[in-house]
Amino acid sequence: MKETIRKHKDTGKGGIYSICSAHPTIIEAAFLFESKTDNKILIEATSNQVNQFGGYTGMKPTDFIGFVKNIAKKTHFDENRIIFGGDHLGPNCWVNDPPEIAMKKSLELIKQYVEAGFTKIHLDASMPCYGEPAVLSPEIIAQRAAQMCKQAELSNKKINSNKLCYIIGTEVPIPGGEANDLQSIHVSKLEDIKNTIDLHIKEFNHQGIDDFDDKVIGVVVHPGVEFDHSKVFEYNNNETKAISEFIKSTPWVYEAHSTDYQTKEKLKQLVNDSFAILKVGPGLTFAYREAIISLAMIEDFIIPENKKSQFIPILKNQLLNNPKYWDKYYKGNFDTINQQLFFSLSDRIRYYWTDEIINNALSKLLMNLNNVEIPLSLVSQFFPNQYQLIKAHAINNTAEEIIISKVQDVLSDYSYGCAYE
Repeated sequence: MKETIRKHKDTGKGGIYSICSAHPTIIEAAFLFESKTDNKILIEATSNQVNQFGGYTGMKPTDFIGFVKNIAKKTHFDENRIIFGGDHLGPNCWVNDPPEIAMKKSLELIKQYVEAGFTKIHLDASMPCYGEPAVLSPEIIAQRAAQMCKQAELSNKKINSNKLCYIIGTEVPIPGGEANDLQSIHVSKLEDIKNTIDLHIKEFNHQGIDDFDDKVIGVVVHPGVEFDHSKVFEYNNNETKAISEFIKSTPWVYEAHSTDYQTKEKLKQLVNDSFAILKVGPGLTFAYREAIISLAMIEDFIIPENKKSQFIPILKNQLLNNPKYWDKYYKGNFDTINQQLFFSLSDRIRYYWTDEIINNALSKLLMNLNNVEIPLSLVSQFFPNQYQLIKAHAINNTAEEIIISKVQDVLSDYSYGCAYE
């Protein structure tokens, strides 16, 4: 990561995109895509996905690294090209605990991430815990971030890595996505960014952490990009000129969250404006979901009724019977919720791909399609880009390769945005 940031600071160009997903097909698609380049791949786990208690994926930090490395081995991708990052590491999962308990768990979280081999650590202490005001003061956030950094430095001594680096920042988009329709979008103010940096330097020094400029590589800010269930707020660099010019004069870059669904040209603008780390997650699983639903519709046309997987009704049934990952996000009448369940840009379906019943139905769907030749006319109808690739013999006409290619359409935009040339 430090090499990537140094190169950006030297040239004013190029960056890296961060894959924020624990879905094996997303990671496989990324390895296959970048196997044609010599780029590093940044893969991040969030604190709610992966933590010392297993998170919603059931994986601890060491499990996640083993999981990703196994996919790298399967795809013949050099694991030395993988950068592991921890996103939103802090009290995020334990906001219902008193602050002292939440912070104790946060320090253990940091310890396990660093000792497992994660080298890019986002110190995010912006979440208020039980009994605290709805918005924490920047001073408290910086104090807790410094405490977590001290724990990371202590843990790093055990593995003696010179790769450990940090992302700081208080203006972090809501982990997991917005719960409501957005009417406007916030852009970080220069004075707030300067204050954040100054407070973190002060608190890091107080904890005895030296070389802040070298250890910290970036600051999370709002560049005015976001999405809700149905719309995307596109990047407007007229609104970020002041903060962009400021960070160019420092050793750091910005990290931009919620860049999903931006055009490739907007991604390029972000990188050129010093938002050199672009986070993407729901945009990738949204493309995956599009591919699966489209394949289920193809199955409906070509597989006999008694052999169909019934994937869509099974998926819908499981979503309605287990609403814990979407009920705080999707509002309205039944028809509105039904539409959001399947097609919302926030893609809450991504939390359900580990469900055993859904997985069994998906396996049957793919098996059905593997046992037939998918008509090119249907590929053209549902996958126009992949239709052209199949005709050009760039991919094979199989369900698995179509899914991978669909995800790589998104990765291609990010590769373009982060390229140095």
